Amino acid sequence: MVIHTVRETGSTNADLLSLAQSGVAEGYWLRAERQVAGRGRQGRHWASPIGNFYASTLVRVRRGDPPAATLALLAAVALDEAIGIFLADHVAMALKWPNDLLLAGAKLSGILLERIDDAVVIGIGVNLAHHPDLPDRATTSLAARGVNVLPSTLGEVLAESMVRWLTRWRGEGLAPVRARWLARAHPPGTALTARLPDGGSIEGLFDGLDADGALLLRLASGERRVIHAADVFLLEGA
Repeated sequence: MVIHTVRETGSTNADLLSLAQSGVAEGYWLRAERQVAGRGRQGRHWASPIGNFYASTLVRVRRGDPPAATLALLAAVALDEAIGIFLADHVAMALKWPNDLLLAGAKLSGILLERIDDAVVIGIGVNLAHHPDLPDRATTSLAARGVNVLPSTLGEVLAESMVRWLTRWRGEGLAPVRARWLARAHPPGTALTARLPDGGSIEGLFDGLDADGALLLRLASGERRVIHAADVFLLEGA
């Protein structure tokens, strides 16, 4: 496990995707104090002021591993575990599919997976000292809750948590990751809106995850819909 820190870069994910092609080993971490071209899911800009956590790590997918896409659930579980160490009210946190971490219903972090060949780059951003004002969702930071954590400290704890969960993911399959994710998610029956890649949206009640980690929504008609890709929002405004 190696954590390399730079003062500034465009995007830790973009940098690590380039390093992946040069053969950098699994377990390498790149953390930046500041990003000037940080990005989130679906090409969104990720604001990156100094004081927050911005880092990427790399997993080399092996024959027999669970589906690479489920690393999103693994990263969310590892991050929830790591941040929980610093919070007295860990129960105030909840996971939202596929990999958002909410604190008191507001977005605290983001995770972005990108793949090149056998390498999956996992980018993680956490609002430690600052949080942006977004028009479509509530956001928060640990500092807003009176909790002060250095990015370097979170990086060390998170890297260890990722190793533990990656070992279980490889050795035991997706089941323990899925079980932990469900235990830390908002309750079954939570009203959600799923905004689909084609521009449509579906409203329903959270009904868990299928065996492969896809989101299950129970519609008003009683139909159970399987969602493989979407932006998901709590109807209360998360």
